[in-house]
Amino acid sequence: MLTVLSHPLIDIKLTTLRDKDTPPHDFRRTLFEIAGLMSFDVFKFLNSTQISVTTPLETTDGYRLAEPAPAIISILRAGNGLADAFSALLPEAPIGHLGLQRNEDTHNAEAYYEKLPRNIDSRQIILADPMLATGGSAIMAVDRLKRHGVKDMVFACLVAAPEGVAAVEAAHPELSIITAGYDRALDENCYILPGLGDAGDRIYNTV
Repeated sequence: MLTVLSHPLIDIKLTTLRDKDTPPHDFRRTLFEIAGLMSFDVFKFLNSTQISVTTPLETTDGYRLAEPAPAIISILRAGNGLADAFSALLPEAPIGHLGLQRNEDTHNAEAYYEKLPRNIDSRQIILADPMLATGGSAIMAVDRLKRHGVKDMVFACLVAAPEGVAAVEAAHPELSIITAGYDRALDENCYILPGLGDAGDRIYNTV
């Protein structure tokens, strides 16, 4: 269920994100632009309803989002960079947040916050986190959403490591994963290689 996007602009902009000398304001802007390019594939699973619409010349068939609107769920804090860009194109979508952080000793995900939209069990979900490293945060996020009754979701990230993809596919084989970059491996500290560093620190200039 892995989709690795191939597009010249995505490749160019992802290179900008990888560059350690890219300043935070350019990092944020470029991440927003990549997410916009990714949205074509991220949104292609959305359900729609056929309707009639009257143009200045005649009545024709058209489409609107199925109700309730899909929700965008950001894995804090770095997921907000993707969520904001997706929301700009899909403003009808409520935004929820899952606070998950990696224990630096065990490398396991730990939950510290959750705020989800109403009727979450009836919505399609776009789950956003720039990095898919070990897969721990993504697996925990999907587990938590499933406990709330969510059945239909897609996971969007900037870069993914093979170890994380394998872990998520083993835990949730039905989940679609869409990434702008499929990287080589994890290092001994479970950071993605070649990666782009800590996305949250680079977005918010907290390096």
